[in-house]
Amino acid sequence: MQKIIKLTLRPEEAFNPDVLEEALIKKSGIKEADVKVRPLKRSIDARGSSVKVNMEALVSVKEDLPPLISYKRDYPNVSHAEPVVIVGFGPAGMFAALRCIELGFKPIVLERGSDVQKRRRDLAAINKEHRVNPESNYCFGEGGAGTYSDGKLYTRSKKRGDIQKSLEILVAHGASEDILLDAHPHIGTNKLPKVVQEIRQSILGSGGEILFDTKVTDFLMEEDRMKGVVIHDGTRIEGLGVILATGHSARDIFHLLHKRGVFVEAKPFALGVRIEHPQQLIDRIQYNCEVDRGAWLPASSYALVHQTYYNEKQRGVFSFCMCPGGFIVPAATAPGEIVVNGMSPSRRDSRFANSGIVTAIELEDVAHIQTVDDPFKALTFQQQIEQRAFEVAGKTQAAPAQRMVDFVEGRISSRLNETSYQPGLVSVNMNEVLPEAIHERLRAAFKAFGRKMKGYYTNEAQIVGVESRTSSPVRIPRHRETCEHIQIRGLYPCGEGAGYAGGILSAAMDGEKCADMLIKAYG
Repeated sequence: MQKIIKLTLRPEEAFNPDVLEEALIKKSGIKEADVKVRPLKRSIDARGSSVKVNMEALVSVKEDLPPLISYKRDYPNVSHAEPVVIVGFGPAGMFAALRCIELGFKPIVLERGSDVQKRRRDLAAINKEHRVNPESNYCFGEGGAGTYSDGKLYTRSKKRGDIQKSLEILVAHGASEDILLDAHPHIGTNKLPKVVQEIRQSILGSGGEILFDTKVTDFLMEEDRMKGVVIHDGTRIEGLGVILATGHSARDIFHLLHKRGVFVEAKPFALGVRIEHPQQLIDRIQYNCEVDRGAWLPASSYALVHQTYYNEKQRGVFSFCMCPGGFIVPAATAPGEIVVNGMSPSRRDSRFANSGIVTAIELEDVAHIQTVDDPFKALTFQQQIEQRAFEVAGKTQAAPAQRMVDFVEGRISSRLNETSYQPGLVSVNMNEVLPEAIHERLRAAFKAFGRKMKGYYTNEAQIVGVESRTSSPVRIPRHRETCEHIQIRGLYPCGEGAGYAGGILSAAMDGEKCADMLIKAYG
């Protein structure tokens, strides 16, 4: 007999693997001798005076439990199969490549950045020497922006693809089994590189190709049909079609498409700052604890949103990519700009909590931007603010910053707090970095957030600029059902860079979907 039970545990039971099974059996009320249990879902309920953990578990009496995952790393050899060209080796490109192999086609993956080992040196150069490699950085390289991130795997996109399969693929390549269990799963920046390398080995071991440090410089097109690409050394690479999974920061690809007459369009996005609190402060607010969260509760997170009004226009301000127990990192992709992002290790054990706090940027908000081409108005707006942050903060990768209450009340901070941001912070008036509409919306939102989370609004927190790469400011439009570009046959815009995903899991599922659609049409 097997059945699913729902119950509530204490944190020390739910998060301690040594006692979890015993606690589940005891609270299930089943008296049989031969009982096996497997936790299925786990979520924290901190609404009351004491924190509880809601669990769902599979109980099996006198029967073996089914396998944890059904996905197997058992891929066919596609060395001599028809090729599919995939540009970009982030989550969308990786999962597109795996899906091509499953369907019996050979992926040829082109990644402008380096593999994870070489990429570490490029990241060290940004943090310690303030030197940005425009081809290999926190956004470009093996695994894309996701490799050196929190590895958050939560998505609301239920229609995009098979979420369970995507999670099982990650577990099969070394991710923790906990990602199958937790309501808001994450892998951690310390573990993601190993997972990414294992996916690389699956692709190469099946006869696929991955070319690192390989930049696409042109497209091979015959009238309205995409045949392949040209790389930096002039080599032509052709296939059944091209899956374009370049990420939200590959500005040169957007311009190249436009130059070649491929339709692209401006897209709304969001922009603001990253805010950093002591993690212990956020824990006290969220868990109602007097000192710290204790040994078993994970670092707490939050999600905030507030509707603001400026010049009679309503825009939402919201938290984005909240990283409990994490670090702020420099995410610029070119010299002369400041971009910040957040990441967390798997244990989320940093002393700091950080989150993007951003406001929606609609196309009417960038109508004043003077550009030759309308598709790049939002991108140019984004770029101008990043360059302004670089100028104001002293033309290094040190980031402009201001304590939260000082920012809201219009004072330059006489000192800044400790920070997780390695290149360092410079105290500035953030009004000099952010356009008026943005900094006024942020001011209103921070005061509102302080009313929602008592203790959040404090000078123990500081804002760091700028959080500008929330999503792509350019969309490469495609047909809703077929995923093919609306104008160019054989071109499949994919993932965050095309404007069709918003994180690791949604990008991965979009990569699979694009591979399915391309092979269905041309394979």
